[in-house]
Amino acid sequence: MRSWFRRGDDEAAAEGAPEATKRRPRGWKCMPYIIGNETFEKVASVGLLANFTVYLVKRFNMEQVTAANMTNIFFGTTNFAPLLGAFVSDAYWGRYKTLAYSSVVSFLGMVVLTLSASVPQLRPPECSPEAQLAHRCVGASGLQLGILFLSLVLLAVGAGGVRPCSLPFGVDQFDPSTEKGQRGLNSFFNWYYFTSTAGIVLSLTFIVYVQNSVSWVVGFAIPTGFMLLAVAAFFLGTPLYVFVAPEGSVFTSIGRVFVAALRKRKLELPCPDDVKEQERLLYNPPTSSERVMKLPLTLQFRFLNKAAIGGEDALGADSPPLNPWRLCSVQQIEEVKCLLRIVPIWASGITCFVALGQQFTFAILQALKMDRHLGPSFQIPAGSLGTVALVALTLFIPVYDRLLIPVARRFTGIDSGITLLQRQGAGIVLSILSMVVVALVERKRRGSSLAHGGASPLTVAWLMPQLVVMGVAEAFNPIGQIEFYNRQFPEHMQTLANSLFYCSLAGASYLSTLLVSLVQKLTAAGGRTSWLDNDIDAGRVDYFYYLIAVLGGVNFVYFLVCSHFYRYKGTTTGGEDGKEDEDAKAGDVP
Repeated sequence: MRSWFRRGDDEAAAEGAPEATKRRPRGWKCMPYIIGNETFEKVASVGLLANFTVYLVKRFNMEQVTAANMTNIFFGTTNFAPLLGAFVSDAYWGRYKTLAYSSVVSFLGMVVLTLSASVPQLRPPECSPEAQLAHRCVGASGLQLGILFLSLVLLAVGAGGVRPCSLPFGVDQFDPSTEKGQRGLNSFFNWYYFTSTAGIVLSLTFIVYVQNSVSWVVGFAIPTGFMLLAVAAFFLGTPLYVFVAPEGSVFTSIGRVFVAALRKRKLELPCPDDVKEQERLLYNPPTSSERVMKLPLTLQFRFLNKAAIGGEDALGADSPPLNPWRLCSVQQIEEVKCLLRIVPIWASGITCFVALGQQFTFAILQALKMDRHLGPSFQIPAGSLGTVALVALTLFIPVYDRLLIPVARRFTGIDSGITLLQRQGAGIVLSILSMVVVALVERKRRGSSLAHGGASPLTVAWLMPQLVVMGVAEAFNPIGQIEFYNRQFPEHMQTLANSLFYCSLAGASYLSTLLVSLVQKLTAAGGRTSWLDNDIDAGRVDYFYYLIAVLGGVNFVYFLVCSHFYRYKGTTTGGEDGKEDEDAKAGDVP
């Protein structure tokens, strides 16, 4: 394996030259390896951890609350770990090495967790259901917990490197300066998400079934084998990859712009109302790589432009500054502005994830009170209902990519069919619609259940329309978010862009927890029955759904306001598709 790392190191060393990329981007020729790596990794990680709480209760004899808290802490950690992975990738290792090391670490974590299930000495003795109810089970020893925590640490470290780098590394393999490369990118985002979602569906059905009905050892060994395939697929593509060298910590560059602007806050900007003339007079050297889009100066957040006022800090127009904390280039300033513009849009995605996530939680409780029979003997597991949304998403993406985008392209003239912001907005609207649909269904289900003694004769198929709408909403907003971040972030910040998506998932989890706690407390005041009572028939979950729909509506208005003031990367006048700029197109990469 050392030879594979050495190949990447040699290529990265060559990137010290002014020309950052020494290979011609191969585009789709690299995708079987990159998408294969991502798909196998998703099957492995989801298959290993989708049933993790049950594993902790049944095999480590933990209390349900303790097991649930451990799972939530682990998921939260893995969703924030990509921030650290993005920093390491951008500042030190680059995307190839970060992916390589992290994939191997993830595989080792899975091996350790599989060993904890297969070696009797690495887990507590089995406990009967009666003993569990009586709290007489033998708990895990310090060594056994240590092995378990070691596997979780390895998995979190691996996720921290794989998640922020996988998609940007795929983007690196396309040439954004050609029409073929641009259209390849449009399809890549859709197919990347399609295959990873298909992997999740496989994990939530087949692998979870094996774990529950066959064996935990086999159920863990299968995803571990898939992770081994992911590692192999990634390294097999090494001879084809384009390697982009790390350019230093983006956080340092961001800090320098704010510090330099603060130090020069009392200076006057030259030609304050003439952006072209002001750009000519400020420190504006050429970019260090042809793959980095040269950004024009804008007057939005113009106080930051003072960081590029020259003077004694600059040796020459093309020379590096004497003190980078006192003088920054126009390019650095505009890259920070890109981040400032994106953050408000990013915040709107958190509320959308709250709407999508709540249905997974309460759909299970609804299903338990409905007729789940499929035929005379088979009963649909309540926990598998979420796969309906994933299947809808998986089936809709090819339709969107191959049918809807070409049709929309004829009317809009945009390669991606609709703009990046329009795609996200459509997803927000659909998420609101899904909440209204699920509220209406819940009202009908609750009435039927109360009329029949707590067991509604309604078939669980009544829940499927809302899950299908939710799946289609995910095809627009979450995928649209990923594409938006990867296209609108500066090129050397794309690992940070991908980590931002996972931070939104973590933020949605915390916001959901806060919202549920507030609703339970406020609606139970004065001795009333809470909307979210433990007995779903006694509560009013439909009111809770309407509340989320209202919050979604407020969020949509907020999104429209942010979209109105948003400036696409590379535009100066703020036309929503860059139509007022000759050098930029909406949603197009540079």
